[in-house]
Amino acid sequence: MRILLFTSLALLAGCSAEKAPAPAPSMEASAQPPAPTAPPAQIPVTAREVHEKNDLYEFDYSYPATAGSIPALKALLDGELEKARRELKAEATEGQKLAQEGGYPFNPYSHSVEWKVVTDLPAWLSMSTLVGFYSGGAHPNYVYDTILWDRIAGKRRAPIDLFTSKAALTESIRAPFCKELDRQRARKREGQNMGDIAEFSECIDPAEQTVILGSSNGKAFDRIGILISPYAAGPYAEGDYEVTVPVTPKVLAAVRPEYRAAFVAR
Repeated sequence: MRILLFTSLALLAGCSAEKAPAPAPSMEASAQPPAPTAPPAQIPVTAREVHEKNDLYEFDYSYPATAGSIPALKALLDGELEKARRELKAEATEGQKLAQEGGYPFNPYSHSVEWKVVTDLPAWLSMSTLVGFYSGGAHPNYVYDTILWDRIAGKRRAPIDLFTSKAALTESIRAPFCKELDRQRARKREGQNMGDIAEFSECIDPAEQTVILGSSNGKAFDRIGILISPYAAGPYAEGDYEVTVPVTPKVLAAVRPEYRAAFVAR
């Protein structure tokens, strides 16, 4: 964000050391209402988007104006942005050095984050992102991340912390989650058998994945999303999985009492 600084210039006049007394204001002048003062200029809240590309790395980081309008959240995101950029630069510099010493080509590293709003409620802001990265391996990779911002407390919370425990959340959504995951697996695999790879054929723990909270009514959380990165539920070629399950009375029972008013069963 660019900030324009304006400097006012004062005009100095008069050669004598003595100042002539100012004329008394006339009745007509004093009877006039004071001129209205202009309101202070408002700085618009905008989204932030950073893009850098050079011989060492490519870096992208962005977040929406909804997040930028919350000072504490903006500060958190700006801090994470700078940290990610520093770490990427350091890792890419080291990778380039090793490539030169080993006599093999160096491919620029990359890191990308694009925060998007999942749900914007009066007391909560839920966001998610796909974190893409490349650090010299056979191919790029990516993982998910989430921010659940508590507007009342003014702090970031992990979605899982709104439940009594990970185990309680898993138990409340396991059946519909596993059913939908298997349905998506079958569609992607088109009959291919993954029985020889247990982690790609058995159900996984949804609470160990990236959990996001969503809403269809803009008033309360009524659905839960499970974002699954490559390798967690299937081979890299299958990509990621996204499973959404509704908030049910069973899920409500797993929510901590102090947060239950933020949820509604569907």
